[in-house]
Amino acid sequence: MAVLLLTLLGFALLDALDVLLVAITTAVVADSRLARRSPLVGVLSFLGGVFAVSVLFGVATVLGIDFLVRLLDFDLTPTLRYWGELVIGLVLIAVAAIPVDAGAAPGGRWVQPVRKYPWLMGVIGFTLGLAKVPTSVPYLAALALISAQRPLPASWPVLVAAYCLVALVLPLVVLALALRRTPGARRMYRMLVRGVTRFGPPVVRVLFVVFGVVLVVDALVHAGQLW
Repeated sequence: MAVLLLTLLGFALLDALDVLLVAITTAVVADSRLARRSPLVGVLSFLGGVFAVSVLFGVATVLGIDFLVRLLDFDLTPTLRYWGELVIGLVLIAVAAIPVDAGAAPGGRWVQPVRKYPWLMGVIGFTLGLAKVPTSVPYLAALALISAQRPLPASWPVLVAAYCLVALVLPLVVLALALRRTPGARRMYRMLVRGVTRFGPPVVRVLFVVFGVVLVVDALVHAGQLW
């Protein structure tokens, strides 16, 4: 169980390096400052929408996989486990080679329509989550790991929710820094946003390769179980 928790934590922290979520958060913060109001409602509504769709997708996915396993009387053998590790590892390495547009800036179009009603950012977050969650390789890998547990841990929905919360830690840190008025917090806010925007995609690529190589190596170490 400890290995599963550490692996899920690693995938969640990897998922947290999402430049787009940080960019939208900073856009809402900037717009709120121009309008002389707190960014708390807008940002929390947006992140709440992303969190809700992420949890719903995760729970539905695990339940669907578990239903199919029970329906087909599927047995997760060591051969299937290590083939799964090999495939996931190769996918992570392949994804690391795909060019990523680090300049995804949401601009005013994310905040202008909801200036009067900041809570509507939740709708934007939910909509964005519908497009983002099914294509998140770390999240899909984490759900596959949870689904592979036999029997499923009684607390697996909590694991899904905790993963989704950790995956939003960076935008939440950005919000916390934006709410503080001290010079140190403002410097940290600017450094964090610039650092994530500049180094986020390369770091994700490197971590994808690291996770992928670890999985591939573990599968090859147990090559005798692949056949």
